[in-house]
Amino acid sequence: MTSLLTNASAMTALQTLTKTNNNLATTQNRIATGERVSQASDNAAYWSISVGMKNQSNLQSVVKDSIGFGKAILDAAYTGLDEAIKLTSEIHSRYLAREQDGVDTAAIDAEIAELKTAIEEIAQAADFEGQNLLATGGANVTVVTGYIKGDGTAGSTETKTLTLNAYDLEAETANMTDADTTEASLVAMREAASELGAMKTRLDAQLSFTSKLMDALDRGVGQLVDADMNAESARLSALQVQQQLGIQALSIANSNSQNILSLFR
Repeated sequence: MTSLLTNASAMTALQTLTKTNNNLATTQNRIATGERVSQASDNAAYWSISVGMKNQSNLQSVVKDSIGFGKAILDAAYTGLDEAIKLTSEIHSRYLAREQDGVDTAAIDAEIAELKTAIEEIAQAADFEGQNLLATGGANVTVVTGYIKGDGTAGSTETKTLTLNAYDLEAETANMTDADTTEASLVAMREAASELGAMKTRLDAQLSFTSKLMDALDRGVGQLVDADMNAESARLSALQVQQQLGIQALSIANSNSQNILSLFR
């Protein structure tokens, strides 16, 4: 039935065109943002999961920075302690030489004093951003090494930490009064260096794991929300054609009412 009041063909064409325009807007948004889920209305479940994973990745980034800071402090301390051990070995040899009859003890004592001063200066210089594990008065440093996500209940999250212990090497130099005491200080320094080395190895491993975990989280988010640009490009071309055909169909439907005039000529 042909009617002046109701144009069913135009209604159908308009509905189809509206749907095409909505799909086209969605595709254009995906291409512009690179995401197929950029807001909760796109896919509430995926959006919620991705937000949680992004937050977890951000927290791991903080952990990574903390580990890097701790590594830098350890590197400074370990480097200083390694040099101090070498100088202490020199002091030890000087004390042994001092026990030989006929040597210039005053000259040896002067050398020992200079070597002790050098150790003290190294301890003071082994500083990173105000943190020094070797200087007198140096404090322990707590490093965040991990974050375990909880289930949302109180106390379910867990933060892992590592305490970097301070060593007063300056105090050790005061204890070096002969070959025996210097030997004891040398042993203590070596034990301290071994502990620093072990902590450095732990931080290296934790840093590597944290970096890999962040990559895994980012990949997981990408699988949930990233748009397939190849598919979206093909969809865009198809929708643009559909839009043009829809406009043409609507134009044809609207012209039907004009054709009624020809019936009365």
